[in-house]
Amino acid sequence: MIDIRILTSDLRKELKAPLGLLIKGSYKQTIEKLRKIVEETKPEKIVAVGDRVTKNILRSGIILDVAIVDGKVMRKQVKLENFGAKRIFYTSNPAGTLSEEACRTIEEAIDLSGFNEVQVDGEEDLLALAAVLYAPVGSIVVYGQPKKGMVVVSVTNDVKRKIRDIMNRMKNGNSKD
Repeated sequence: MIDIRILTSDLRKELKAPLGLLIKGSYKQTIEKLRKIVEETKPEKIVAVGDRVTKNILRSGIILDVAIVDGKVMRKQVKLENFGAKRIFYTSNPAGTLSEEACRTIEEAIDLSGFNEVQVDGEEDLLALAAVLYAPVGSIVVYGQPKKGMVVVSVTNDVKRKIRDIMNRMKNGNSKD
């Protein structure tokens, strides 16, 4: 049986706050700040979550290790782009959930070298949690903050602990309660 964790209303409110550094501004401003972070920290891996963020990062010439996309921008369907990934993985993750299948797929994509893409049938929003959990310490995970900019999460053991705590507080979708 596939384990699935469901977002509760309390956690939904909590997760509206950025998990890392919120970079506000235009495309040009946010990308320049991200470029500085990448140059200064030389991250182990760079993972992008979201179609627009992925497109903007790649368009700027910053090299990604993993892109997690769902063919939607602000809940509206968009054409899935060909980002030129070495490997493309396909997974399913219903809206408002974290599926075990999607988490395992992200872990595999992160573990492999080169630029890998995870295409999600469903919704990729909460998969930023899995990306942080499975990315090596010293990596960064970047995701969009609607109508504000982008969030850069520096992966540390403390951040991983926080993510595990959030995931443990999600409702188990397989429980018979």
